Amino acid sequence: MPRYHEELRITSRTPDAIAARLEELILDGVFRPGQLLPSERRLSERLQVSRASLREGLRTLRSKGVIETRQGRGSVVAPLVARPLDSPLMYLFRDHPRTLFDLLEVRALLEGESASLAASRGTASDRVLITRRYQEMVDYVEAAETIDAERLARLDHGFHLAICQASHNPVLVHTLQSLTDLLLSSVFASVKNLYHRPRSREMINRQHARLYRAVVEGEPELARRAALEHLSSIGEQLGEIEAEEQRLERSAMRLEGWE
Repeated sequence: MPRYHEELRITSRTPDAIAARLEELILDGVFRPGQLLPSERRLSERLQVSRASLREGLRTLRSKGVIETRQGRGSVVAPLVARPLDSPLMYLFRDHPRTLFDLLEVRALLEGESASLAASRGTASDRVLITRRYQEMVDYVEAAETIDAERLARLDHGFHLAICQASHNPVLVHTLQSLTDLLLSSVFASVKNLYHRPRSREMINRQHARLYRAVVEGEPELARRAALEHLSSIGEQLGEIEAEEQRLERSAMRLEGWE
């Protein structure tokens, strides 16, 4: 359930103050991009403002492009970060595997800090959501006869994103969300190339469990180390696989007389 039941508080009832409060809730991830806002009646009750003032506040957000009105549905939070998925740079990132290791470095920089912040700042509600996402991932792995790499990658990403959201740093959260497609590609590569290997699967499961415990038990330094160890070891194992493939390719070329 969204946390707006607890967090819709406002001291001034002017349209500008209402718009500012809703902007804060959107930045904090209480209302997320693509999410339908509560009805005007529900919002006005929670904010304890008149519906006329609320409409003016919503009009301000609409003029800024923060929310959009959809016929017959109401107002939804607009995409907050442009995602130029068809840009040449995005094609290069997706089509050249070497950028995967650069992306793992970026993930380590962002997710190591977000894990530490989540452990120190996370609320009881955050821990409930992190536990839910972690358990969904664990339950799928235990129940599936054959692992669907794409589905597991999305569950894996959802777990890491829940930790990031618990950092309560809107810039960090929205930065990671703006990289969703690239991040999913790195998680998918990890699952596809490593998860069918028993040793790697055990390692990933163990590291996820360690990260989960450190965050929900409020251990910032352990959480940071767990996140960094997880991403570092994935990078090392993917690097070993790449080096092995290159050795096999060179051997095959020598056999065929290319060298």
